[in-house]
Amino acid sequence: MIQLVTGGARSGKSRYAEKLANRSEQVTYIATALPIDDAMKDRIQHHQKSRPQAWKTLERDRNFYQVRNQEIWQDSNLFLLDCITILVTNHMMDAEIDYDACTMEEINSLEKKILAQIKQLIDQAIVDEKDLVIVTNEVGLGLVPSYRLGNYFRDIAGRVNQYLAERADEVYLCVSGIPLCIKGEQANAC
Repeated sequence: MIQLVTGGARSGKSRYAEKLANRSEQVTYIATALPIDDAMKDRIQHHQKSRPQAWKTLERDRNFYQVRNQEIWQDSNLFLLDCITILVTNHMMDAEIDYDACTMEEINSLEKKILAQIKQLIDQAIVDEKDLVIVTNEVGLGLVPSYRLGNYFRDIAGRVNQYLAERADEVYLCVSGIPLCIKGEQANAC
């Protein structure tokens, strides 16, 4: 099963994703964040403290095929990836693109590479019958960024989210700590 959990900043996405992941006894948390500053270090520590100690952690935002034959992949039934928008950010920052002067061909090529990494993880999970819970930020409800990099990020992350929602069996939108099922058996239950 593939479950996508989306919502705004501090909407309760990670907490709800962890609740979904708790249905499995053998969970691996796929951490995409890099400790680049004090704020991110604090956020990482907060997430580490909130997870059960029995969960394993895999720090990775690309080349998921490399873990397929590793013990951590073999021993886990469920993988919780937190979060896609950090994964997108990491790829964008590593791309060595001048976002103020780049062409749309460069942006489109980067987006295809990011989508290929995500597709690789989802396909691998399906083939190996692993459950996957994916956390992402909803980026389409805020202001339009006033700078090119922000616009490119919003557009890429938004299309990645659409792809994930299409592939997911269930999609949850978190608002003020309340999860709403917007795709799946529980959708429209209210």
